[in-house]
Amino acid sequence: MRFLERGARSGQGKYLTFFVVGLFAGFFILNIGKSILLEGTGLFDEYTLYQMKYMTVDSSALFCYVFRRRIIWVLGVALAATTYLGPAACVGSTLWYGMSAGVFLASLAVRYGLKGIMLAVLCVFPQYLLYIPAALALFAWCEGIFRGTRFQEGDRSTVMRKAGQLAGVCLVVTAGCLLEGYLNPYLLLGYLKIF
Repeated sequence: MRFLERGARSGQGKYLTFFVVGLFAGFFILNIGKSILLEGTGLFDEYTLYQMKYMTVDSSALFCYVFRRRIIWVLGVALAATTYLGPAACVGSTLWYGMSAGVFLASLAVRYGLKGIMLAVLCVFPQYLLYIPAALALFAWCEGIFRGTRFQEGDRSTVMRKAGQLAGVCLVVTAGCLLEGYLNPYLLLGYLKIF
């Protein structure tokens, strides 16, 4: 917990700013291209939701897919933090996730109103209760790397501390992937039955 608090004090608010900018950009993109994105692609249309309602979920395959995607993102951002691209990787991924959330929320709200917003919440629950703190901890870790943590030869304690922090982030992301693969589909399918 101290790691998260330290990260919040070291300028993590700027990531919230970039997330909100991305969120509004996502709303704007959906409103500009509403006819293409909503009607031309089948994004969350009734047919897609009907198909989802009656599908069966292979939880272990879903977990493996989600785990691979999430861990590659964590390790990619962590690796980028060790280069001069670190700040750009953190800001870029925050903007991207904000924009994705904006398009996601706007498309469900435009199509289904309040029911769509509830569907959006259930799509990300409960795994994002772990993913958000993990992302903040990862950004705090990255800030520590590109703000001046210097590894000197023979300085094993700093290396081990940083490796332990990154392993902790990976562990929290793995727990989120377990929730996303094994619990979330059943909550979502249960809601779609009464949607």
